[in-house]
Amino acid sequence: MRVLLVEDDQVLGEALRDHVAAAGHAVDWFLSVVDAMSATGTVEYGLILLDLRLPDGDGLSLLRSLRSRQDATPVIILTAHDQVSDRIEGLNSGADDYLVKPFDLDELTARMLAVSRRYAGKPTSTIRLPGIEIDQINRNVVVDNEVQLLSAREWAVLDKLAARPGAIVSKAQLHEELYAFGAEIESNTVEVYISRLRKKIGHDRIETVRGVGYCIK
Repeated sequence: MRVLLVEDDQVLGEALRDHVAAAGHAVDWFLSVVDAMSATGTVEYGLILLDLRLPDGDGLSLLRSLRSRQDATPVIILTAHDQVSDRIEGLNSGADDYLVKPFDLDELTARMLAVSRRYAGKPTSTIRLPGIEIDQINRNVVVDNEVQLLSAREWAVLDKLAARPGAIVSKAQLHEELYAFGAEIESNTVEVYISRLRKKIGHDRIETVRGVGYCIK
């Protein structure tokens, strides 16, 4: 999924960006409320990781702005402030979860998945389709009882398609899953990863809707 990271600490921001990207997500990292606000107006994110104390204001102002315009993007607050009152204010402002710094990166990964799962209305982290089982936590894909190993980008494409089986996902939406801001987009990237996925999960399981996009049956 496409993740928005709002964190002004350079060292922590780099660590978070690299960790989330290593899990197969595209990450846009901004250090201020203004830049993050601008990004949310142009990109549809699957999740936002939000620091509260930023150089140009409080991250809660961004959160409240999102909720006031009916933007339901899941938000996990990341902050060094561990007062109960701070947590209550964040949750009451519309946050979906709250992590106090310092935190374990693996815990962050687990919470990201849990929040995304709740947002999608899925009770478990396993997606089962005819002949396919997708374990989102361990990033395992079993096809006809055989484990298939996927690269980070192959996983990103499959995860987007499998989130809503039968629904058409456009090429532009898949680009958003694969590329962060500023990355050079190659024109045939989506086709390349769709082709690789078909070889691993079966050519007939991913349908091309000409001129529109792709869907997993």
